[in-house]
Amino acid sequence: MKLNRIAARGRGLAPAAVIAVVALAAVILPPGTVAQTKTEDTLPSDAKPAAPSAPETVRTIFLNNASEQNDLNDVQTVLRNVMPGVKIFGIQTRGAITLRATAEEMEIAQKLVADLDQPRKLYRLTYTITDIDGGNHIGSQQFTLLVTSGERSTFKQGSRVPIVTGTFEGQPPGSQVQYQDIGLSINAQVSGSPDSLNVHTKIEESSLAEKKSVGTAQDPVVRQTVFDESSQLSHGKPLTLWSLDLPGTTRSQQVEVVAELVR
Repeated sequence: MKLNRIAARGRGLAPAAVIAVVALAAVILPPGTVAQTKTEDTLPSDAKPAAPSAPETVRTIFLNNASEQNDLNDVQTVLRNVMPGVKIFGIQTRGAITLRATAEEMEIAQKLVADLDQPRKLYRLTYTITDIDGGNHIGSQQFTLLVTSGERSTFKQGSRVPIVTGTFEGQPPGSQVQYQDIGLSINAQVSGSPDSLNVHTKIEESSLAEKKSVGTAQDPVVRQTVFDESSQLSHGKPLTLWSLDLPGTTRSQQVEVVAELVR
């Protein structure tokens, strides 16, 4: 054996040197032998079986306060963004949403729908129109509108005046007449929260002038003032929308609005 030969040759060596040579010979591997590592380092880890997917169910949730298409669309958008893997189908004619989801996802969806499907807030808008002459208040009128958030309310007061737009021959001959509203018109729409309420107001005031138009003696001259603007209101705090001088007079007019939450 090679070990014996090495030991024989090393008879003249010191004992420590012999031990070192023997140890070196013990770790020398024969040609073609591959060093092996620890078993736990080379063996693949045990493959874990895939967890079974949770069963899915189908359920329809009815919305109690979806009066418009946008109401249903908004709820669907939130559900899809929060749970992108859930199948969601809206039914506009029934005001409902059908979902296919797991029990856990269905519980989340029902909570979201309950939070979102709330009745719209109702506000009371009071418009006060004050006439001023020489710095003195000579009279005022108040008009109150109930406006649901996101919807529009309209108030009209006045007369419908006929205006001749043409004539036609016949027996007897006749006239083509168009009617125009003369008086006061208020359109209001609200959105936002009670603490920061956005109110879009359009006010039209019109009246007949004494002077007739040049074209035909029948055609009236209409004076008109239009205010169309959006304003930010706080609950219960009045806001002056406009203050203007009436042409040809010493009078001026001021319009103020205040918003109150009804429910």
